[in-house]
Amino acid sequence: MAPERSVVATYEIETSQPLQQAAEALAGEQSTGTFIRVQRESDDLRARFAAQVETIEPLPGLGGAPLPGAEGTQVRRRARIRLRFPLDNFGPSLPNLLAAVAGNLFEMRPLAAVKLTDLDLPAAFADRYPGPAFGVPGTRELLSRPTGAMIGTIVKPSIGLSPAELAEVVDELVTAGIDFIKDDELQGNGPSAPLAERVRAVMPVLERHADRTGVKPMYAFNITDDISLLERNHDLVVEAGGTCVMACVNLLGFAGLAHLRELAAVPIHGHRTMIGALIRSEQLGFSYRVWQKLARLAGADQLHTNGIANKFYESDAEVLDSISAVREPFLDYQPTLPVLSSGQWAGLAHATAEATGTTDLLVLAGGGIHGHPAGAGAGVRAMRDAWEAAADGVPMETAIERSAALRAAVETFGPARG
Repeated sequence: MAPERSVVATYEIETSQPLQQAAEALAGEQSTGTFIRVQRESDDLRARFAAQVETIEPLPGLGGAPLPGAEGTQVRRRARIRLRFPLDNFGPSLPNLLAAVAGNLFEMRPLAAVKLTDLDLPAAFADRYPGPAFGVPGTRELLSRPTGAMIGTIVKPSIGLSPAELAEVVDELVTAGIDFIKDDELQGNGPSAPLAERVRAVMPVLERHADRTGVKPMYAFNITDDISLLERNHDLVVEAGGTCVMACVNLLGFAGLAHLRELAAVPIHGHRTMIGALIRSEQLGFSYRVWQKLARLAGADQLHTNGIANKFYESDAEVLDSISAVREPFLDYQPTLPVLSSGQWAGLAHATAEATGTTDLLVLAGGGIHGHPAGAGAGVRAMRDAWEAAADGVPMETAIERSAALRAAVETFGPARG
């Protein structure tokens, strides 16, 4: 099976069966086979269309409880297996790819654990899906921020602000020099602050700032909705002069995101809400590496990775691997921009810059900006001062001495974070 006509999926499984038997059962279930060989399942058909077991690498067991309904769990073997799927089974189609590599396999009784951990795709997918339209370079150009970390925030409180109150918050943030603001994923198109009213309130603030400074900060309006409403929501933002739309990837699905990419005239900010249901378990679901490849394939220009010292479950090592994954070359696409969020504040700038080795990052601080004792504007200044110091090799202690805003942030958030 030629590599350019196949997809390779990597899984980590646990099973009570011999590993070869379990791997072949998984390959059969997801291609030509069923629980018994049937009349027209000829050797020729299997040679052309059956998924093939490429490698089996035994691994230490996880030690956790087996998945519900798993059979024969007294003795369990764990392995990393690689299966090769003929591209002719599904073609370069995101939904049909997922049916093959992530379909019924999660329900198989012989598997006490099964997680899709990597996915190698042929160039045919890049021919079908153009990937990010803007990515890192396009975002930097729109922000007039050619170098350095891009500093952003999430509107806080997440929901409950009137459009007029939202405009006041945005005005304070842009006056302080923020690059990027986004709706919280909880703020969609509800009756208390509809998308159209938010756009009418926010865009004049951004336009006035652009008239004064020559720079228009980016506001990612959350346009997540039914697929039939995406174009309308997108056009509402763009016709008002907006330069970014936000899409909750898991709520739209990868095909929905790809549909938005086809019509989008501005960068797509890809939010990962609900991703824990897919990636949190060691025993089930996807890895982040798989998820981000599918989101980039579908056209996300900016993609949430979480941040170090975050408020969720991921370790710093897991977060850094996610950031690295988003930055790795993939199908000759231009690079998607990693978006760091969750518990981020100015005091994490030096550690993050050192650990990632890059400033091609969009760093979002919600409470870390809005919770600053001198107000959100001072929160923006603290973030900017910290990240500029980190990029210039200025020690954190020196940066604190130079910046009153950063000093107040450390005094406020440092103790609060332990």
